[in-house]
Amino acid sequence: MHIVKQLAVFLENKPGTLARMCDALAKAKINILALTISDTIDHAVIRMVVSDHHRALLLLEEHNVLVVESEVLMIAGDNRPGRLSDIANSLAAARINIEYAYLATPPTAKRGILILRPSNVQKALKVLTTGT
Repeated sequence: MHIVKQLAVFLENKPGTLARMCDALAKAKINILALTISDTIDHAVIRMVVSDHHRALLLLEEHNVLVVESEVLMIAGDNRPGRLSDIANSLAAARINIEYAYLATPPTAKRGILILRPSNVQKALKVLTTGT
């Protein structure tokens, strides 16, 4: 478990815009490790963790794309019932809000990855690693 940089990318909500962004990242050999997309009427918000956030930020800004950088927790953990419940309960006990989260894990995988945006990243990391 560690703190990583997440990029929130604001793109037009039109066919092909995501493909062009992914093409640019692939050409630069930047891997997308985690991604979620939320749509609105006129744009989409793509939140992602990539293999090189600094290079990705520069690349997207060169293409005149609005990008906001933030810190999130990347948690690798056991793929078992109750794991997210454990995390949510630990944070709730420390009065830390979960602003949003995203994950995906194949059903047969032993471990999975959770991206979590808590209200206090440093405190959440401490609570989840030390229990205090």
